Amino acid sequence: MQRAALALISAIVLTHLACADHSVSTSLERSTPAAEGVRAEGIIDFLDAVARSNHELHSLMILRHGKVIAEGWWEPYRSDLKHTMYSTSKSFTATAVGLAVSEGLLSLDDEVVSFFPTELPDTVSPYLAALTVKDVITMTTGQDPDPTGVVTRDSNWVRAFLATPIVHEPGSTFLYNTLGTYMLSAIVTAVTGETLLDYLTPRLFAPLGITDVDWQVDPQGRNTGGWGLRIRTEDMARFGQLYLQNGMWRDEQLLPEQWVREATTASILQAPELPDSIRRTSDWLQGYGYQFWRSRHDAFRADGASGQFIIVMPDQDAVIVITSETADMQGELDLVWEYLLPAIQDGPLPGRGDVDATLAERLTTLALPLPVSAGVPAPTLPVAEATYAIAPNDRGIQSLSFQCGSGPCTVAVATDDGEFTFVFGDGAWEYGETTRRGPYRLPAKAVYVGLPPLEVAGAYAWDDEQTLRLILRYIESPHAEMLVARFDGEGVSLTLNNSLAPGSDGPTVEGLRTPSTAVTADR
Repeated sequence: MQRAALALISAIVLTHLACADHSVSTSLERSTPAAEGVRAEGIIDFLDAVARSNHELHSLMILRHGKVIAEGWWEPYRSDLKHTMYSTSKSFTATAVGLAVSEGLLSLDDEVVSFFPTELPDTVSPYLAALTVKDVITMTTGQDPDPTGVVTRDSNWVRAFLATPIVHEPGSTFLYNTLGTYMLSAIVTAVTGETLLDYLTPRLFAPLGITDVDWQVDPQGRNTGGWGLRIRTEDMARFGQLYLQNGMWRDEQLLPEQWVREATTASILQAPELPDSIRRTSDWLQGYGYQFWRSRHDAFRADGASGQFIIVMPDQDAVIVITSETADMQGELDLVWEYLLPAIQDGPLPGRGDVDATLAERLTTLALPLPVSAGVPAPTLPVAEATYAIAPNDRGIQSLSFQCGSGPCTVAVATDDGEFTFVFGDGAWEYGETTRRGPYRLPAKAVYVGLPPLEVAGAYAWDDEQTLRLILRYIESPHAEMLVARFDGEGVSLTLNNSLAPGSDGPTVEGLRTPSTAVTADR
């Protein structure tokens, strides 16, 4: 009863605050690297190193002394687009817990079972009974392995999580547990009567000037918590700056300073048995706070799969934000420490306008590679203007229709989930939107619910008169799909792949073919 009353009072107060106009006070200031004591050459060297690497960056924003000194998006990504945060979402979920604690709605010492009396298994084990909010927020639930893949196949994720055995004493052992973060979202909903997104909007997003946020939901409509948040690059920077300023935004203490300090201090050490020689080389072995990772160089960060980073560097009074797709997140962080960290100096650097201008121009011309035509004439093959039935495959593709010659190329895809049409530019990006999920890391049931159509960009090129190469980028996510179609006069052979990092849960199809007996063409 007391929690419900507090939640009602908080909702009334925050509804009033949400109506306030925050547009003036939330704009991030812009400055130059030299004015804020950062060597622009170091940022240029970082961009060059990225270009030589296997890391695909989509955006970069660097703040020093609270001001944006460098920002860029690799075309077709843009500043106005949201980007899938993956596990960077976790730090926002933990922030909601901190706000609920500050409002007296819950305590980190509360037992998880107390929030879900109707969802408990028939037998509550001693470990489950002892599990606290703090155990969950520090990734020490005691479950092993992470139950995310199994639980998200169930229709009731809370019930399935609580039924998952706990094999270690809660609080004793670190194990990354994405469904644990989902449970934090469910707890916030239980004590407030609101979704995580609705709860955070007047308390965090509106004061920071973060708008048009969306967040995936479970079958009961709760936000997924551990993933599924989509915000813009500058929104990420504002969140990082808030934590750098110990919860203060302009003249308002949005988060309790004590909470910020606890959340970003190591509560548990990963793999404590490893020697220091190994620990010194890894940003995943520096300790874990409340859904924040400790980093080398006394930094901390929110991070998500494929390289979504909010890196907060208190010693340097800096925030670095990256969205990307990489199979080697440690390697990407290594480039930050190698090039960007030493570029940060103690004071202003006068007389550096020329190199700052060079960097600014470089940042405006960032672009991901387009498929390049081999310079062959536009094909006249009738098979490139046809529909093909596709042999059974694990991507659920039933047929493909091509309308490709010169100019834009239109491809219609019929799948088990519906029919989708995409337009590809001839050596240039054509923009559109789709409800097709595309390549994502999480199981299909957990991937897309609660999101609007996704923006995409497509481009194509002919390698020769019979070989069509297309790339479709899901530009509100890190990922892309690539299709090579080889037309032989009677049918088509396909190679379908996606850009997901090796070892992910996303399916990859190579060598998918349409044997002549399985091909029909409508010409």
